[in-house]
Amino acid sequence: MKIGTIDLGERPVLLAPMEDVTDIGFRLLCKRYGAAMVYTEFVSAEALVRNVNSTVKKLTISDEERPVGIQIYGRDVASMVEAARIVEEARPDVIDLNFGCPVKKVAGKGAGAGMLQNIPLLLEITREVVKAVQVPVTVKTRLGWNHEQLIITSLAEQLQDCGIQALTIHGRTRSQMYTGEADWTLIGETKRRLSSLGGAGGGSIPIIGNGDIHSLAEADKAFDTYGVDGVMIGRATFGCPWIFSRRELSLDEKIDVLKEQLRINVERIDEYRGILHTRRHLAASPVFKGIPDFRQTRIAMLRATKVDELIAIIDQAHERLQEL
Repeated sequence: MKIGTIDLGERPVLLAPMEDVTDIGFRLLCKRYGAAMVYTEFVSAEALVRNVNSTVKKLTISDEERPVGIQIYGRDVASMVEAARIVEEARPDVIDLNFGCPVKKVAGKGAGAGMLQNIPLLLEITREVVKAVQVPVTVKTRLGWNHEQLIITSLAEQLQDCGIQALTIHGRTRSQMYTGEADWTLIGETKRRLSSLGGAGGGSIPIIGNGDIHSLAEADKAFDTYGVDGVMIGRATFGCPWIFSRRELSLDEKIDVLKEQLRINVERIDEYRGILHTRRHLAASPVFKGIPDFRQTRIAMLRATKVDELIAIIDQAHERLQEL
C-alpha cells in the first residue's frame, strides 16, 4: 500500500491518532514493534493558528518514528489551510484531516465528525488544504452522522476527487460514538466501489479500515474479508504497544516495555507530566487483567505522582502475575 510515494508494504497495520494517547514516546514504541505508520494526537487548527504552546508542542516528531502523520481538525477553510501550512513546516510524511472525532467538544462545534453534517464545507476544506501543501493529504472519517445518513460510499468518491491520497474509515456513525459494533461491511463496500470506478489517475486511493480491531489476527481477517488496503488500530493499543508485533512477548518483556514508556515520557517532558502521559496506558494495559481485584492496583497507578512510586506498583503487580 502506498500513500503518495510512501510505501507502507503489504497489508500494513497503523496506529490511530488519539488525544492524550499517541504522544511521541508511545509512537516510538509502537513503531519499534511493527506499526507501519503512526500518527500524532490530533491538533486543533484554531489553536495552532493562535500559536498555543501546548498545541504547537504536538507537532514534535522524530525521524525514528517515520513514516508519521500529523492530524488536524477544524471547522472553517481559512484556519484549516493555515494550520496545514504550519504543520507542513514540521515535516510530517502525511497531513491527515480529522472528520471523524465524535466527542461533543469537537463534533458539537461543527469540527471532527460534525463535518458530516456539512458535506459541502467538508469537501471545500479538503480541496483547499490539498492545494495549499505539497505533503500528501489524507482523511479519517466515519460512516455518516447517524444510521439514517450512511453516506460514506458517495463521500469517499467525492474525497478522492478532491485529491486526497488515502481514506481511513471508522466503521461507526457519529451517533454511535464508540458503542455497538463497527460495521466493516460498509468499509468493504466502499473499497469495492472505489476500485470499480478508479480515480483521476486511473487507480483508486487506499482505503484503511478502523474499528474493533484487537489483534493482528483480527487485522488479518479484516484484510481477507473486506479487501481493505490497510488496517488501523486505536483503543486496543492502550498499554499494549507490542500489539503490532508478530512475535509474542514474554511477561517480563512486556513489563520492561511499560517501564521504558514511563522513562521516555519523564525524560521527554518532566516527572509529573511524564507520569500523566503514562498512567492511562498502565491502568488500561491487558498485561494486568489477570490480577485478582486489580481495581485497587489500578487506582494506585492512577494516583501515583512519583516515578519510584509508580515503578514499585508495577513491580508489585508483576510479582502477583508471576504467582498466578
